[in-house]
Amino acid sequence: MLRIVNRVLLGLAGLVLVVAGGSVLAVGLGVKPPSWWVYHGMHDVLLSAAARTRWRDEGWWWPAVIAVLAVVLLLAVWWLSAVLRRRRLGEVLVDTGDGEGALLRGRALEGALTGEAGQLNGVERAQVRLTGRRSTPEARVRILLQPHIDPGDALHRLAAEAIAHARDSAGLAALPAEVRMHGARHRAERVS
Repeated sequence: MLRIVNRVLLGLAGLVLVVAGGSVLAVGLGVKPPSWWVYHGMHDVLLSAAARTRWRDEGWWWPAVIAVLAVVLLLAVWWLSAVLRRRRLGEVLVDTGDGEGALLRGRALEGALTGEAGQLNGVERAQVRLTGRRSTPEARVRILLQPHIDPGDALHRLAAEAIAHARDSAGLAALPAEVRMHGARHRAERVS
């Protein structure tokens, strides 16, 4: 969800900047703008002296400007913190069966899952990241397959062995996984 909001906001900001910059450039190059447009000619200024000082003497002007700038600043800080927030899961809540729980380091489960996935037949290299919440983690698995391996078989073995073992050992009800497979490219060798 945050990724979609991020892209939509960046797209809208980019569109506004392109339209505003394009209009200024077009009027500056001599294109006659429509009558309702902000600029009326090539030598028109963005803000006239009267427009710049129009509201300065009003009592509400400066508090309104400061409030709008504060809201823009808070939104920018929120957006930046959301983009820079850690995506990796720090710990996983393990159900111990006695009503209590234990915390397992996320990197430990990632390492175990990576090691087991990397040892599967036909997998050249594996990489696992845990995301989500600590009570309902999700795995993002990237595997590099050897050229002769069927991707369907590799996916079945990954789900039935490595992911199932990780789910069972952590006592999780489910461990959804997003798997991305890439085929290893081998170089042609000269046969003599």
